[in-house]
Amino acid sequence: MAHEAATGTGQPRNKHWLWLLVLPWIGVIWVPFYNKIEPVLWGFPFFYWYQLLWVLISAVITAVVYKKTKAISTRGKGAAR
Repeated sequence: MAHEAATGTGQPRNKHWLWLLVLPWIGVIWVPFYNKIEPVLWGFPFFYWYQLLWVLISAVITAVVYKKTKAISTRGKGAAR
């Protein structure tokens, strides 16, 4: 199928999860949205803590996409011993 790729182990890999990686890009590329000072959080203007928040959100999204798209290749290794 067009939305699945062979992983070398015969397992299909769902690539629809990769679309989640667009969210952090949209969140930080639209500068007029966060180019302001208020609201201030712990003394940091919105401009700074908004960008730092996207660093954490991006890490979580990347971890989810990795888990959902990685090949399942360790399933049969334990039985071979």
